[in-house]
Amino acid sequence: MSDTDDWAERLRANRAEKDQFLDEHPQSPIPPEERDDFDGLDYFEPDADYRVDATVTVHDQPDPVEMETSDGRTVRYEGVVSFAFDLDGESYELHGYKQEPDDEAIFVPFRDKTTGQQTYEGGRYMELEPDRDLEDGDEVTIDFNLAYSPFCAFSDTFSCPYPPEENWLETTIAAGERHE
Repeated sequence: MSDTDDWAERLRANRAEKDQFLDEHPQSPIPPEERDDFDGLDYFEPDADYRVDATVTVHDQPDPVEMETSDGRTVRYEGVVSFAFDLDGESYELHGYKQEPDDEAIFVPFRDKTTGQQTYEGGRYMELEPDRDLEDGDEVTIDFNLAYSPFCAFSDTFSCPYPPEENWLETTIAAGERHE
């Protein structure tokens, strides 16, 4: 099995596990009365073209970023890192955030030209969990096939931050979760 096939199989297994969580788990964001009709999320087909190598720029003095949320509040994050990458021959940049400096995961919320059309109107999220502290010039893989809709896409009881304007991509990311 090639690396690509292996990657796609892991992605499909990850999606099946998430669908099972959403269908059965007590902490699922899908309201209990709607779970009988739930038969899994919609996803774009796995596409290796949406696994991009990105060059890291670390922000030693992170700027605070106030993100509006789905319930009208704002939450404060710090912009700790930027990721520069190419997609379809164009160059883009996404910013990664943390709420607390010792958070392990880097939060990467974004919007693209599918937002509000094929994907959730509030944007989608990715999380990167590097196995060590990132340094300027590091290369990381950003896999848009892992992009997911926040819990507030399923229920108003959740409050979710909206991606800040600096993470609005002027391209179509036909990867990850769909929300129609």
